[in-house]
Amino acid sequence: MVVKQLLGVARVNFLSLTLVCIALAAVASWQAGHALRPLLVVLVLCLGLCAHISVNAFNEYFDFKSGLDLLTQRTPFSGGSGTLVAHPNASQQTLALAVVSLLMLAAGGIYLSYRMGWQALLIGIPGVLLIYSYTQYLNRWPLACLMAPGLGFGMLMTLGAYWVFSHELSTAAWVLSLMVTLLVSNLLLLNQFPDAEADRQVGRRHLPIVIGLRASAVLYMLLLLAAYAILLTAVSMKVLPAHCLLALLTLPLLIDLLPGIYRFADQPSRLTRYLGLNVVLCHLYPLLLLIGLLWAGQPDP
Repeated sequence: MVVKQLLGVARVNFLSLTLVCIALAAVASWQAGHALRPLLVVLVLCLGLCAHISVNAFNEYFDFKSGLDLLTQRTPFSGGSGTLVAHPNASQQTLALAVVSLLMLAAGGIYLSYRMGWQALLIGIPGVLLIYSYTQYLNRWPLACLMAPGLGFGMLMTLGAYWVFSHELSTAAWVLSLMVTLLVSNLLLLNQFPDAEADRQVGRRHLPIVIGLRASAVLYMLLLLAAYAILLTAVSMKVLPAHCLLALLTLPLLIDLLPGIYRFADQPSRLTRYLGLNVVLCHLYPLLLLIGLLWAGQPDP
């Protein structure tokens, strides 16, 4: 039973986003002509999972302790797992999971610093600070709360993994990471809509609270359209191969997502379907980029 509870607070059904980010970084590094070392890829993937599990477990623990979990109307995509509401005696195990995962991440980061140089600390130190501070502190600063998830998965995880794999930071890697940043920040932004009133009661100040749900819906649309504009610009400038235009196959999701989110922005109870579509988009877009890079193949020697 304890294992089931720990899997719940780790939110294992959402850890797939880490797999997508690390896989995109690995394929981008390979496509740029760098040889991949399987053991290094596995190590980086394990560290990414440790980071994701830690931030999830801290979020579950702090939200339970603040009383937020008792106020939130959960959906399959927002409001936490509800594990600690059902099993409050598992709160200390949840905190232990968060801390142990963070320590494992720190240990792996120190190892990479030893093997690759101090520059790895530029990924590890901000990552550790971000994981611990997200729920407790950054949720009280609207812009920090908006950008933190995207920076974590885009700039620290995806771009950082690319650097570990290739020992360089190419323009293509920056562009791919920026698209991931926008998608993941948008993922968390939309997931805050159903929680806005409950979050307000415990002192949070993210954008749906500060500027309202309708304005946040407009911001969501702008960030999402920016991700597509960056893709088109990168391909037109030959930063990314034309094969990456496969990601445009996600455009039908936008036709459904954008009008629905704007229409029901102030009716969070009717947003569940769109939260699910947004999760699909956040996975499918980088997966199609990955497939496009595989299709393009390595450059001629």
